[in-house]
Amino acid sequence: MPAIVGLSGSLRRGSFNTALLREAAALVPAGSTLDVRTLHEIPLYNADDEAQGIPDAVARLKDAIAGASGLLLVTPEYNNSIPGVFKNGIDWLSRPPADIKRIFAGRPVGLIGASPGGFGTVLAQAAWLPVLRTLGVDLWTGGRLLVSRAGGVFDEHGAIKDDAVRQQLRLFLEGFSAFVASRQKDTR
Repeated sequence: MPAIVGLSGSLRRGSFNTALLREAAALVPAGSTLDVRTLHEIPLYNADDEAQGIPDAVARLKDAIAGASGLLLVTPEYNNSIPGVFKNGIDWLSRPPADIKRIFAGRPVGLIGASPGGFGTVLAQAAWLPVLRTLGVDLWTGGRLLVSRAGGVFDEHGAIKDDAVRQQLRLFLEGFSAFVASRQKDTR
C-alpha cells in the first residue's frame, strides 16, 4: 500500500495549498494513505544551528518522508517562483548532505499547487524542477494540477466547491498513487 507524505509549502492559516492537501488526503485512492504535513515548526536554515544538531521538527519530518513510499509537494507561487519558506524546508531536509539519499534520492515525488492568480502555480512548479533534479527524486510527470483562481475554488472551510477541480485532483492522485505503487514493486 503506497504511503505518501504530503507537504504544504504555505504557513498561512487559510492557505489554499494546505486546503488542497487536506482535500487530497480525503480523495486518495483506496489502498493508499496520505499523511498531511506542514512546515510550521521548521526554523530558518542556519549552518551554525545545523552544527548544533538537526532540529527535532526537521528530524521528525525527515523520518516521516524516509518511511513513506512517495512525497507530494503542494506549492504556492510567490512572485512567479518558489516560496522561500518551502525552499527553506527542503533545504533543511537535505541536511546533512549525506541524508539526501535517505530522504530524496529515487523517491517518487508529485507536484501540485494552488494560486489566486490566473495561471495557477505553473512558474513555481517549473522553478522546482532544478531543485528536484539536484536532489535526485523520481518526479512523476504523468499528470499536472495547477489550480488557478483558488479563491473561487475553495469554500470558507477550505473544501473544494468546484467539481471539475475535485475531479482533476482525484485523477492526479490516482495516477500518482499508481506511479508510487509501481516504484515500490520495482525496488522489491
